[in-house]
Amino acid sequence: MRIGFIGLGNMGRHMARHLIRAGHQVTVHDSRPEAAAEHVALGALWAETPAECAGGAEVLVTMLPNPRVVEDVLLRGGAAEAMPVGSVWIDMSTSTPAAAERVAADVLDRRGVRRLDAPVSGMARGAEAGMLQIFVGGEAADFAAALPVLRVMGDADRILHVGPSGAGYTVKLLINLLWFSHLTASSEVLAMGVKAGVDLGTLRSALLASPAASNFLERDIMCVLTDGDYDDSFAMALACKDLGLAVDLGRDLGVSTELSALVEQIYRRAKSQHGEMAGEMTPVRLYEALAGREFRLGTAVAGDRVSA
Repeated sequence: MRIGFIGLGNMGRHMARHLIRAGHQVTVHDSRPEAAAEHVALGALWAETPAECAGGAEVLVTMLPNPRVVEDVLLRGGAAEAMPVGSVWIDMSTSTPAAAERVAADVLDRRGVRRLDAPVSGMARGAEAGMLQIFVGGEAADFAAALPVLRVMGDADRILHVGPSGAGYTVKLLINLLWFSHLTASSEVLAMGVKAGVDLGTLRSALLASPAASNFLERDIMCVLTDGDYDDSFAMALACKDLGLAVDLGRDLGVSTELSALVEQIYRRAKSQHGEMAGEMTPVRLYEALAGREFRLGTAVAGDRVSA
């Protein structure tokens, strides 16, 4: 299949590589030409512009950092206008229904181009392994037709058709929002517990044995608790962007988002103190500072002091 792929960042470079190795005829484009070196070496074609990448493609995949860049590439970069009639645009960016609707209303609907929103979860590790979870919004027939392409990049058992156009974007934003909320609430609880003198491991075990158990406490936070790894594969700049999009979505829907807005403020404070490129679990460090120690299993309660 002829596939255009735009966006070769931390996630996209792995996803494009899987498509090439699966035998598809892939043309790639990125704002940084050097990002495509490995793909060209594997047999991909390089396109100088988004329009060149989209022209002649049966499927155009975009994996871009935010809705503004999606619109820039599709509209001002000419990709939407260059797509052949009957082709499919699969946007795997964490974007918004509104941005995609603007692209569709301006160009795609007029040209008879189909579209799917298919944002992903799994971070760079999942992209590298080809085991991403993918949430797809769009027509059921278009989803079925795109499955062979999506299965090259994702876990076949976790590629979900979640509804009509826009539903994929919405589900992904809500998943991120709830995960960031889990992180914030869990960090606050751990800080209170260890400062009160409860052993960190004992507190975690008690929480996991209770109705308050969560996948975050069981698995996700372990990289911090065992290795001090705050997961810089997903930067705070992107986390804050996703939180802002989720809060904006709530406002657009008329749903009150007091808790979500507070989580966003905490994330923005962590970004201000530790930098845009700090890992997505960096807000944990704010609560470690309040507790007066790093959250590490097997360390003494009166351990190293930390600063915010």
